[in-house]
Amino acid sequence: MATLGGVHDSEASQNSVEIDSLARFAVEEHNKKENAMLEFARVVKAEEQVVSGTMYHLTIEAIEAGRKNIYEAKVWVKPWLNFMELKEFKHAGDVPVFTSSDLGVLKG
Repeated sequence: MATLGGVHDSEASQNSVEIDSLARFAVEEHNKKENAMLEFARVVKAEEQVVSGTMYHLTIEAIEAGRKNIYEAKVWVKPWLNFMELKEFKHAGDVPVFTSSDLGVLKG
């Protein structure tokens, strides 16, 4: 059982339409605020926290100038007010040029 107010794995799958749209929103908002040109690639991890609404903690893979990078974003959602706000978006690391999933190869 999750702790009230604590961060826990998202009940929605990280590959769900809902999580995907939140991640795309985060990238678009970051691009607007920073005049950047990131291109959304995929959601790596999704967690959520119950606040006044839900704070989604997303780990996102995005492409900038041909390089894949990992970013951490926080998106605050209050569905009853039709409210969504990007609270944080920061670079979290680089991704290797080719991964086994890029090549369609299974590890092991």
